[in-house]
Amino acid sequence: MSAIYVLLTISIVVAIGFFIAFIISVRSGQYDDSYTPSVRMLFEDEIIKDPSSKKKERKNKSIQLNKSQNL
Repeated sequence: MSAIYVLLTISIVVAIGFFIAFIISVRSGQYDDSYTPSVRMLFEDEIIKDPSSKKKERKNKSIQLNKSQNL
């Protein structure tokens, strides 16, 4: 039974150590993304469609479906 207490204590100490190391690395900026901002201008922006064009697309799709069902 005493082995369980020793192992439990050791595991808690190791877990706290990893947590402290994680907090220190986050505060020091280890996980900051320094690559993406430099190449962001190379990526194309997504085209944003206005809501009225979505309605037109839905109408066109429904018309095409109706035509294909009638054939």
